Amino acid sequence: MNSGDMFLGEVVGTAVLILLGDGVVAGVLLNKSKAQNAGWIVITWAWGLAVFMGVLTSLAAGDTWQGAHLNPAVTIGLASISPEGWGWGDVPTLIAGEFLGAFIGAILVWLAYLPHWPETEDPGLKLAVFSTGPAIRNYGLNLITEIIGTFMLLFGILSLSGAAEIGPLGVALLVVVIGMSLGGPTGYAINPARDLGPRIMHFILPIAGKGDSDWGYSWVPVIGPIIGGVLGAQAADLLWG
Repeated sequence: MNSGDMFLGEVVGTAVLILLGDGVVAGVLLNKSKAQNAGWIVITWAWGLAVFMGVLTSLAAGDTWQGAHLNPAVTIGLASISPEGWGWGDVPTLIAGEFLGAFIGAILVWLAYLPHWPETEDPGLKLAVFSTGPAIRNYGLNLITEIIGTFMLLFGILSLSGAAEIGPLGVALLVVVIGMSLGGPTGYAINPARDLGPRIMHFILPIAGKGDSDWGYSWVPVIGPIIGGVLGAQAADLLWG
């Protein structure tokens, strides 16, 4: 893969992922949104479709099916089993593109819902638009949840590698079922860029009435997905690699 195409593909795809994914959370949570209180099912399905569109736009921007990761846990997990065509040398480029795309997507969500921030009193809801948080705060157990969810993501992605005709749609459906089945405890970050990138923008942007960015929890949706991604990729490679 050309490094420029990889970088651009990850920027574009991750920006679309965050715009549509965080966008649905904003629609469901923020006051006076027409989608307010639409619920968890709407969020999980929209996040799956956000993945679908993120992958497609990444591919259209010049990335290849070996790329279009949109997720440092995917990038590191796949690098750990040295897939054909790229390796650890490409990891910094891919992750840089993923985080830049996450920043762009978060800014666009803030702009799209600009009049709704001051209408929403609860700062926790505003943070939840940008990043995940636990239903029950227990860092060790929250970490395990993120490891399990991201393990299933990589294990599932690699199980789809022999069914190219399913491609992005299969990954999208995988994300939907992970969200419905495993998302309840922590909000299923399963992606360090998806959580940390928008969390940083929550800290930086002049969001009306925002609270703190919950930095005490921020390491869980970064470390957990990386561990789970590597374990999931290694397990899949051991079983049918």
